[in-house]
Amino acid sequence: MADLPGYLITCFNSGKLALLAILVSGGIVLQILACVLYNNWWPMLTALMYLIIPIPLILFAGSDTNIYFTESESSWVDATKFLTGASAVGSIAIPIILKHAGVITWGAFAMELSSLFVFVTAMLCFIGMNSDEGGYSMI
Repeated sequence: MADLPGYLITCFNSGKLALLAILVSGGIVLQILACVLYNNWWPMLTALMYLIIPIPLILFAGSDTNIYFTESESSWVDATKFLTGASAVGSIAIPIILKHAGVITWGAFAMELSSLFVFVTAMLCFIGMNSDEGGYSMI
């Protein structure tokens, strides 16, 4: 992509940001629709988990994105990975527990899981764009 003109590279980078914005907006819409369409606001507990997931990474990892894929010697990095993983499992487990308890319907359950899928896709796209292999860098 280095041989492309600057304005074309800027256009591609803007398109990548627009794709991320569309994915995150779609995930939020699915999350809210799971609550509104079935007149039950219990699925919003998953939105709380979406807010908790990045907190260990923000507090302990900072802007170092290499910790996602490397093995570390630091116990702080290991604790960060554990807390992030536990939060991620919680965001999957909450809709399953609510469905098993009969609190939400199958439709709300499907919308919750599709919202989770859209958010995970957006997160993977963001990590791919911020990689050191020539992706778009936010910093």
